[in-house]
Amino acid sequence: MPPTESNMPAPEDDTGFEVVPDDEVAEFGKSSRHWPQAQRNHMPRWVQGWLLLLAAGFTTILGIALWLSPYNADGSPRLMATHTQMGLPPCNMVVLTGKPCPACGMTTSFSLLAHGDVLASMQANWVGTLIAVYWFALIPWSLLSVLRGRLIGVRNGEIMLAVSIGIMVVLMLARWIVVILL
Repeated sequence: MPPTESNMPAPEDDTGFEVVPDDEVAEFGKSSRHWPQAQRNHMPRWVQGWLLLLAAGFTTILGIALWLSPYNADGSPRLMATHTQMGLPPCNMVVLTGKPCPACGMTTSFSLLAHGDVLASMQANWVGTLIAVYWFALIPWSLLSVLRGRLIGVRNGEIMLAVSIGIMVVLMLARWIVVILL
């Protein structure tokens, strides 16, 4: 016999979800019923630790960028290979193929930007300039987020991280394809 309204069992009231009045939904996160007092306006210590580590890391990168000399002996800005001042070898891709890798010019770009030479930084690697501006902006953001106990202007830190990495990778690859084709 096919199911009809008369022979169908009544739906169960227990769906596994708690019915919460609309006024409580708007206050979710503020009600002690949903979130313990200690966690309502305070991020976990491990998140604070990561934010402080992020700020320290980007501050170190800024310090190294200031320490490096992104200029040739004649005073003209370099376009790449500034990283060799730290004892690192030249880019293997450039050595083997004569073509730059996606990150070529990134250190030089960071260093030129840290020295205030924005135009030369863009010429060395415009994606590096954008990434450097973003990373340097994350220093005060991280510190303020720790002080306020919440991520400033961000609803979900995991999504922010994933989107940031995705955008950086896409921009680096797009720039690299253009450089290779020219």
